Amino acid sequence: MPEQPLPQPRREYTAGELHAHEVDPDDPLAEVRRWVGDAVDAGITEPTAATLATVDAAGVPDARVVLLRGIDDRGVRWFSSRTSEKGRQLADRPVAAVVMFWPQLERQIRLRGRVEHLPDAESDAYFASRPRPSQVAAWASDQSAVVASRASLDAAADAADRRFADVAEVPRPPYWGGELLRPDTVELWQGRRARLHDRLRWTRLVDGWRLERLQP
Repeated sequence: MPEQPLPQPRREYTAGELHAHEVDPDDPLAEVRRWVGDAVDAGITEPTAATLATVDAAGVPDARVVLLRGIDDRGVRWFSSRTSEKGRQLADRPVAAVVMFWPQLERQIRLRGRVEHLPDAESDAYFASRPRPSQVAAWASDQSAVVASRASLDAAADAADRRFADVAEVPRPPYWGGELLRPDTVELWQGRRARLHDRLRWTRLVDGWRLERLQP
């Protein structure tokens, strides 16, 4: 039986335009911060959600969604278990790509570059800011490992909760911390009519950035 094609609803992108003279040619991360701020102001659910793509030991790409927890002049950062699948992949090949997409704004951001551990002080500070149940869960979960059942996971969470019941501040697990992607390329994408989208790409040079417009 022939495969049934997917429905292909069509809509024009008319939410905005993207012009080179309206952005900072020397600071793409300032533009990334501005667009994330626009997504927050628009009330989008999980406006900092991003697809994080890594590469495994065999050179096969892998991807999942993470929540970005900061953007500064260095790059973008997130926090997770370093013994997870993505953590092991980054330890072996410390490069990644990040994609953010907001269909309500008809906008996409792409970043690619090298990844490094954040300093312990930054990881400690962020972990201390997390809700206590999330802190305890970080001790309970061996992220990406096979678990026998949901009941086994719940039991581990209960055990971790008892372990820290009398502790005022839950410490950060030694295997948990922040990662920083320092982008070598940054691209902003704004949907336009007839699929003639606006694409601006910054490429890192030795002494700054080069800004170019790309074909849609």
